[in-house]
Amino acid sequence: MKISFHGAARTVTGSKHLVQLKSGENFLLDCGLFQGMGRDSDALNAKFGFDAKTVNYVILSHAHIDHSGLLPKLAKEGFDGKIYCTPGTKALTEILLADSAMIQRDDTKYINKRRAKQGLPPVEALYTLDDVNLVIPLLTVVEYNVPTKISSSVELLYTEAGHIIGSAVVNLRIQEGAELSTLTFSGDVGRYRDLILRSPANFPAADYIIIESTYGDKLHDLVHSTPDDLLKWIETTCVQNKGNLIIPAFSVGRTQEILFELNQLSLERRLPHIPVYVDSPLSIEATEVLKSFPKYFNKKIQAILEVDDDPFDFEGLRYIKSVEESKALNEDLHPKVIISASGMADAGRVKHHVKNNIEKSKNTILLVGYCEPHSLGGRLMNGQKEVRIYGDMYPVKATIGSIRSMSAHGDYEDLTQFLACQTPDLVKQVFVVHGEPEVQDHFAERLRNKGFKEVFTPEMHETFLLS
Repeated sequence: MKISFHGAARTVTGSKHLVQLKSGENFLLDCGLFQGMGRDSDALNAKFGFDAKTVNYVILSHAHIDHSGLLPKLAKEGFDGKIYCTPGTKALTEILLADSAMIQRDDTKYINKRRAKQGLPPVEALYTLDDVNLVIPLLTVVEYNVPTKISSSVELLYTEAGHIIGSAVVNLRIQEGAELSTLTFSGDVGRYRDLILRSPANFPAADYIIIESTYGDKLHDLVHSTPDDLLKWIETTCVQNKGNLIIPAFSVGRTQEILFELNQLSLERRLPHIPVYVDSPLSIEATEVLKSFPKYFNKKIQAILEVDDDPFDFEGLRYIKSVEESKALNEDLHPKVIISASGMADAGRVKHHVKNNIEKSKNTILLVGYCEPHSLGGRLMNGQKEVRIYGDMYPVKATIGSIRSMSAHGDYEDLTQFLACQTPDLVKQVFVVHGEPEVQDHFAERLRNKGFKEVFTPEMHETFLLS
C-alpha cells in the first residue's frame, strides 16, 4: 500500500491524499480546493498530480470546500466512481459545490472585464455547474459508527470529528492478501468544548494516522465570552462610530455560531438595535441544513431547542439573497453588521464588502477564524497597510479586529486529546498535514515527545510506502 499527498502537504488547504493498493485499487481521501494562496492557488488547482480516471472512489471527511471543492474537476477529468460521505456531508456538499461554481463564474467574469481592458485574453473558470451536476449522483451516504464494506479490500467506519455538521474521522480496515492494515484520516478535528456540535469521538486503534495540524502550535482561550466580544465590536463600530462592521465568516459553521451568539445577546436584551445582514445565499441554505440535523448538536443546544425553536434567529436579522440587494448594502449609509462569506475574505460577496468599506476609518473588518497568510483576510490580520483587491490597491483605513476564541479547529491540546485513545508504540507512522509548515513541524515534534516514533510532514506530491 502506498499513499501520496497531493494537497494540504506543507499547506493548510487543498486536502487530497491518494491511497494505492497492491491490487491496483486506488482511492482518494478528500478532494479539496486550494484556497487563499494568491496566484499559487490557480497553479495548484490546475493539476492533481495524478490521473483522475485511475481513481476508483473517493472518501470525504467533510464538506468544506478545501476538502471537497475539486470534486467537479475530478469528474470533469473522467472520474465516475462513488463518493462516500455522511448524510450531513452529502447535504452540505451539494450546496457548497454549486456555490463554489457560481463564485468562480462571477469572479472569472469580473476578472475578464479587467483583462479585456488590458488587452489580455480571457481565463476560464475551474469548473461549472454542469461539472457539479456530474458529482451529485455519485455522493453515497454512510452513517456514523456503521462499519461498511466499500470494496472487497476496504471497510469504512466514520466516527465523529466535531468540526462541522457531518464532519467525520475516516477509519479504514484494508486487506491486502494476508495482511490487514488500519488507516485513520482525521479530516479536521473539532473542539471538545464546541458551542454547538458534539465532541470528537474516540476511534479504533490504527497502524497509520493522517492528522491535521491547523492550530497545532496554539491554544484557544479557555476563558472567554464571545457574545461580549461581538457586542464590544458592534457598540464601538456601529453605535459609537456610526460605521459598518464587516464579518467575513465561513458559510458552514462559523456563520451559525455567530448567529447563535447574537441570538443569546438578543434574548438577554443586550443587542443594540442595529440591523444584522447575512449576505450569503449559501449561509442561508447551510443554516437550514444545520437545523435539519439536530441529532448532531451537543446536549446544551438540544436543551435550548426545548425552549427556543430557532436559536439562530433574532429580531433585526435579515437575509440577503440577490446580487442587487447585496450591492444596495454598500449604498446604504446607515450603520450595520454584514456577515458574509468567505471566511478568509478571499472570494465571494464579502470581498466586495471589504473593498467598499476598507478606506473609511469608521468601519471595522472583524476576522473570526483561521486565515491563510496569503489570503486577503490573512494579509489584513498581519497588519498590511495596503492590500490588493481585484487587481487594485486599497489603503487600509478601517479598523482590523479579530476574535481568536472562535475556531472550529481544535488546538494542540484538543488534537492531543483526540490521539489519546491510541497507544503510541503501536502506531507505525503518523503523517501531519493541513497546517502551515512551521506549525506542522511544531506539532510533529510534540507528537514525537508523546511517544509516536515515526512522524512525518509530507511534501507536496510525496509518496510513502506503508508496509
